[in-house]
Amino acid sequence: MGSEGAGKGFAPERFGSTHQVMLDRATPLIEAGLWYRPSYFPILGEKTWRQSCDREVLAVRNHVGVCDVSTLGKIDIKGPDSSKLLDFVYINNFSNLQVQRVRYGLMLREDGFVMDDGTTARLSDTHYLMTTTTAAASQVMCHLDFVHQCLHPEWDVSFNSVTEHWTQFAIAGPKASNLLNDLLDTPLLERDWPFMKCASVEVFGVDCRLFRISFSGELGYELAVPSRYGESLFRILISKAEELGGSAYGMEALNVLRIEKGFITHAEIDGRVTAFDLGMERLMSAKKDFIGKTASQRPGLVDPKRPRLVGLKPVGSVKKLTAGSHLFNEKDPSQANYCRGYVSSVAYSPNLERFHGLAFLEEGIESYGQIIRMVDHVRGIEAICEVTSAIAFDPQGERTRA
Repeated sequence: MGSEGAGKGFAPERFGSTHQVMLDRATPLIEAGLWYRPSYFPILGEKTWRQSCDREVLAVRNHVGVCDVSTLGKIDIKGPDSSKLLDFVYINNFSNLQVQRVRYGLMLREDGFVMDDGTTARLSDTHYLMTTTTAAASQVMCHLDFVHQCLHPEWDVSFNSVTEHWTQFAIAGPKASNLLNDLLDTPLLERDWPFMKCASVEVFGVDCRLFRISFSGELGYELAVPSRYGESLFRILISKAEELGGSAYGMEALNVLRIEKGFITHAEIDGRVTAFDLGMERLMSAKKDFIGKTASQRPGLVDPKRPRLVGLKPVGSVKKLTAGSHLFNEKDPSQANYCRGYVSSVAYSPNLERFHGLAFLEEGIESYGQIIRMVDHVRGIEAICEVTSAIAFDPQGERTRA
């Protein structure tokens, strides 16, 4: 019975509708869950991944970039009680979300720790589309099943995974609207498309969905098309982006862009952090119950001395930061009993011309301006850092809402 549980039978590969485009462009692929996603899109003359990554990051910040984000989990939720389900699994309210609007949500486990995050769009009064992280798509689907079948079987609601039904592209950068208006059957009017709007659109006569959301911190949209059109549309999007001075971008550039903005992934929400640790405690509604609410209010989970999300800026002679490093007071020994926190994500930012790190540090925002020491015992790297806000680029979000 276990004869097929070896090799690809043990670790199956999942390829999206745009996989052939990656192969045609000699794009290195990396695993994201069971999916294979593009690391970066090299061009002639580039010899290292950093050259490609820096170019893609600058293309998004200065022109426009296109990224396949189809592997994010998509769950279609319908029924008169769909709002009740969302209000119960998210810490913030969704029942008051207007039709054709999108909202960010944070989901807790029953023990009060963060399970997942993502955006949910309200397509009609009784129809929502939830997105999850790639890594937690199956976990969230199981979680919704548990809530409906075991906790609230009386609710009139149904939901299905539609991840493979739609191929979705992030289109981000100052020229994102220009690219879209050259593609859509009916051009966008900026006044009709504020940040976090969603609606149906047509591309070459095909019904699509458009969301004004951004994981890059730029003016951004996500365009969802039925998966059978994914490959051809991706080729068209890349061509139009290149005409505008932009490019396709992969996971490496996506990571740099989100770290510059202090956005989280499962590198941060690794099962040990709370909404309080992330600085999102104000999202937690006091007007309703939700899964994990009571447990999240235990004294140990709201202790001001808990490690909380901050940014790191290297200020010493060593300018490199590494994920997984531990943090100490500048003069303290680098021993476990002196550890004040750890580094969750780092990236070299060609915009800031330096490394920027995300970390969890005891006393969090109260430590802004302090000088600490980062120690990577495995790689033998030490760096002196200043504690800063996690958001290093466009802290007011003006570019996102442009």
